Amino acid sequence: MQPITTTNELVALCDRLKSAEFVTVDTEFLRDNSYYSKLCLIQIADDEGAAAIDPLAENLDLAPFFDLMANPDVVKVLHACRQDLEIFVNMVNQLPTPIFDTQVAAMVCGFGDSVGYETLVNKLAGGQLDKSARYTDWSQRPLSDAQLSYALGDVTFLRTIYRKLKKELEKTGREAWVDEEMEPFKDTSLYVVKPEDAWKRLKVRTNKPRFLGILKALAEWREIEAQQRDIPRNRVAKDETLFEIAAHPPKDANKLDRIRGVPNGFSRSRAGRSLMDALEIGLNIADSDLPKLERAKPRPATPPMADLLKVLLKIKCEQSRVATRMVASAQELEAWAAEPNKTDLRAFYGWRNDIFGKDARKLMKGDLALTANQGNIEVVELEEE
Repeated sequence: MQPITTTNELVALCDRLKSAEFVTVDTEFLRDNSYYSKLCLIQIADDEGAAAIDPLAENLDLAPFFDLMANPDVVKVLHACRQDLEIFVNMVNQLPTPIFDTQVAAMVCGFGDSVGYETLVNKLAGGQLDKSARYTDWSQRPLSDAQLSYALGDVTFLRTIYRKLKKELEKTGREAWVDEEMEPFKDTSLYVVKPEDAWKRLKVRTNKPRFLGILKALAEWREIEAQQRDIPRNRVAKDETLFEIAAHPPKDANKLDRIRGVPNGFSRSRAGRSLMDALEIGLNIADSDLPKLERAKPRPATPPMADLLKVLLKIKCEQSRVATRMVASAQELEAWAAEPNKTDLRAFYGWRNDIFGKDARKLMKGDLALTANQGNIEVVELEEE
């Protein structure tokens, strides 16, 4: 068993696959020592066979593969596609199209929230995943037959899973539900961290405007450094170091080296000089432009009506065989119970309204009740007197 390592082999494979109805796709990658995920292996299959592509092979041009990913006539089937799509965006700033995510489809078909691939392999493909190579270092070469066999299992079983989920969606008329859920994945900005927003990811314990202004500039500096050098953020500077510098800004470069977490001589390096430039920017942000951190308001006690809505949601989703997460979240129901006049809940629109929204409003108005019957909870529509 040999992976594809030459451009000619890849061209031949992609020429064959461009006439396929669909291809199943998965990737193996590492991110331990880099900012961006390092693509180490690509697995792809159609009904005729499966192949592994070695992106680390010398002189291999992946353009034919990315052209196939952009081919609108071939459906790309992935499972829990977010991380795979991030790799494609970072490499070529382009997303595969069209995409079918079997995790999303499985939730629509009643397999529960965020169903795992192994569960679908067992229940839909009647197979068993080989876990022996789960913790493989995929950057090491050569890859063994066992490793390649393990990797290809992620796309061979996926063919059967796709066929069965697609058939179920067609039978129930829920194809549009999956399309709606996949729409946010089409925005490339979802997979890119903007340096100017990096500070928002930090767990800050103070709301002092000047501190936040300095921290914002420092976090932006760190993000740019990490991206340009392709190293993890904490290799540039740890969060605690940024907090310390923002809380006690050094007045000159010499004092920077005395801060805990800053290596000796760092201030004289290129990165040290650019950090001092970022610090200067943070110190000179106009008061009116300083960022503000919106503190979460204390969460009020959950209204009893929210508990009833959650029970109704569970009942309705079990009846319709769809994951509750796709219809409404606990937070949404609690917000609605606290503010009964809300009209912007997603459960009020489209298929979600048909499954749950209409009956939920009846429950809120007192036109519908939940009753116990021999250990089960039933939904009862109340008749007008």
